[in-house]
Amino acid sequence: MQPDDLSNQLKRRAQDLGFQHCGICPAVAPPGLSRLDAWLEAGYAGQMHYLSDRRHAYDHPRHVLDGVRSIVMVAMHYSSEPSNAPVAGQGRIARYAWGAVDYHDLIRGRLHQLADFLRELAPSSLTRGVVDTAPLAERELAQIAGLGWIGKNTLLISKSAGSYFFLAALLTDQTLAYDNPHAANHCGTCTACLDSCPTDAFPQPYVLDATRCISYLTIELQETIPLDLRHGMGDWLFGCDVCQDVCPWNRDAPCSAETDFAPCEDKNPMELAELLELDEQQFRARFRHTPLWRAHRRGLLRNAAIVLGNQRATEALPALVTGLQDEEPLVRGASAWAIGQLKHPAGEKALRVRLSLEADSQVIDEINSALRGG
Repeated sequence: MQPDDLSNQLKRRAQDLGFQHCGICPAVAPPGLSRLDAWLEAGYAGQMHYLSDRRHAYDHPRHVLDGVRSIVMVAMHYSSEPSNAPVAGQGRIARYAWGAVDYHDLIRGRLHQLADFLRELAPSSLTRGVVDTAPLAERELAQIAGLGWIGKNTLLISKSAGSYFFLAALLTDQTLAYDNPHAANHCGTCTACLDSCPTDAFPQPYVLDATRCISYLTIELQETIPLDLRHGMGDWLFGCDVCQDVCPWNRDAPCSAETDFAPCEDKNPMELAELLELDEQQFRARFRHTPLWRAHRRGLLRNAAIVLGNQRATEALPALVTGLQDEEPLVRGASAWAIGQLKHPAGEKALRVRLSLEADSQVIDEINSALRGG
């Protein structure tokens, strides 16, 4: 089968599998590797050590699939109608995590079907599907495949679809017909994403300091959230959509047709007090096959405490006192800070009782700071 015919059939099959966008590019070294090096050198990756540990693998897609010649880049919409505004005691979750499944699992299954289809057409094909988990510069390759441009908020943006979509790739050793790269940048003079970031995570356009990004703080960071960034988290329990919500290209972003991405009632938004009651087994049962699992129990409960502290609702005090007794120091410390934000006599009493029992030095510091009104 000729490359044009093979490519056209792959694109039609990708559409049938629920990928609204599909572009194909040659397997080449992605542009901008020097910018990646500078970004890593600046420390903007924070605790995401897997990026620097596998830095050499980003040099070329051959490190993901030996013998690769072509990359089929696909995109799947995940957006739904805007979330309900949280009230006191509730936290926001990023749109991509509203559904009942982990998008990795759903998309990986579809990629397997696309790979099977390719092998039906070209039985000797070598393939590998990638959804976030391999050292592959998906955004740069998607731009080469014509799917969009990389915006000032560092996300891939499409004129027709905005940025609320997942990217995935199917690598193959087959020679395919390649799309024209997306050469234009349509951000213009707009700085809405940069200006709206609650934690000033963009030191300059097209550069993200992940260590200040709410998504990083609530998902990737496994330690105490820096004091100067806690208030900036606002209501965000898991992830953040601010830089996408304000993007003009998302005003008419299409909604997903995937029922598994439809918002679950308990995530849109989420009740926080009940999270602080969950033990490890209950957390596993509720979140094991969802994106929220990545934050781990201690991370999500830490985030819940920070949000409750930001809301300063006294009705949250019993839940925070529960968090103050948690087995995880990370949760106890965040709960202590949040109780301090409430400035309630009962909260001060709970802090003093906990201080008399506490052995962890960081939690002791959090309690003392809370008692001082910090």
